[in-house]
Amino acid sequence: MSRHDVARVASALLYEGYMLYPYRPTAVKNRRRFNFGIVSPPDGETPLMQTECLVRGGPDTLISAQVRFLHLVDRTTDATSWQEAVERDVRLMHCALGDRCRGTFTWPASETTDGAVVRRQHAIGCTIELASVALPAGVHRIRTRIVNETTPVSDDALLRSLISAHTILSVSCGEWVSLLDPPDELRAETAACSNIRTWPVLAGDPGQRGTMLSSPIILYDYPEIAAESAGDLFDATEIDEILSLRVLTLTDDEQREMRHSDEHARRLLERTQALTADDFMQMHGTMRRADETR
Repeated sequence: MSRHDVARVASALLYEGYMLYPYRPTAVKNRRRFNFGIVSPPDGETPLMQTECLVRGGPDTLISAQVRFLHLVDRTTDATSWQEAVERDVRLMHCALGDRCRGTFTWPASETTDGAVVRRQHAIGCTIELASVALPAGVHRIRTRIVNETTPVSDDALLRSLISAHTILSVSCGEWVSLLDPPDELRAETAACSNIRTWPVLAGDPGQRGTMLSSPIILYDYPEIAAESAGDLFDATEIDEILSLRVLTLTDDEQREMRHSDEHARRLLERTQALTADDFMQMHGTMRRADETR
């Protein structure tokens, strides 16, 4: 699998900041999570996410949008509480240039009980809009809007928000234009694109122009997952080797809390404990030329 694989990069975005070292609910940094890609209910501060970018195309060009985010689940027991998450994935397919496509998506509230554990999930509703306009420069400006239309209430807004929201745009019979390094004749048009709380970059294998990843985190064109990484640590700003070594220094009680706090944390702990000396040597350091990183 290519380290430029769009699905792998998007999954890393989806769980960025989900849980941070020392990966325990009682840690201060894990009491307030989910700082990226929040699309709040209409009465919140961030009810909208908008992507604008340019595409070269013609009568046969079709645009598709895939929006992914986390829908939180409030898990409580007699003594503890924690917010888990369910992945959501919605799509608008094959929208022709000049058309306006719109989809409304809803997920109902739910509650389940498993012994002393109660899981509650609030209802969420959102609208995805995809539209384009022809520009004099011979390209089209594509606009994708994610709007949270969930009914506002007085409880925790995060439970009714889209979390870590991001958009993957695909084009057939056309190609995207880089907003970071556009051709000279399109610099004015790319500069006029209005992106609200998101950062669109070309994605996939370098040189391909069929996919645009609109991320809530600043990236360069053709982002990649390091081949040396053993798995997601939910903190892309850190070094895998350092975080993995720190996890191994946790006490038995800390590891027990980590294991029982969350399924993602449990898998992270077990994966880290299974690392070999060769695995750590692979993470220790790699030299690459600048022209090999794209």
